[in-house]
Amino acid sequence: MGKKKIIIINGPNLNLLGRREPHIYGNISFDDFFEELKDVYADEVQLSYFQSNVEGEIINKLQEVGFSFDGILLNAGGYTHTSVAIRDAVAAIKTPVVEVHITNPYAREEFRHVSLLSGVCKGIVAGFGLESYVLALDSFL
Repeated sequence: MGKKKIIIINGPNLNLLGRREPHIYGNISFDDFFEELKDVYADEVQLSYFQSNVEGEIINKLQEVGFSFDGILLNAGGYTHTSVAIRDAVAAIKTPVVEVHITNPYAREEFRHVSLLSGVCKGIVAGFGLESYVLALDSFL
């Protein structure tokens, strides 16, 4: 059996990890974290990464990989709470999606307590920092 094809799709402002509110999100950039993750899972997973601050680009990527990959880890950032269009894209594809959050949205502002995505995702991992991605990735292995 070959390696599983899994992609991490990150939404708005996640390109600023390591610089953005480090007391909340930590000091490591996502690019550095991703390189470490690829090394750890190199034998099991063909891991890809995509980030965009643009809703339509996230939808395009979901549609592009959503019928050929084995799994998607989606951290839609603020779009989690606002985007019916991203929800519809997740519902339309065949590849299972795990919703990922670095922080625990339920321990934050009330508007973050509602996810439009959760109902169409395989599962949710939240609140474990960047380790949330590891836990979500492990769910596919």
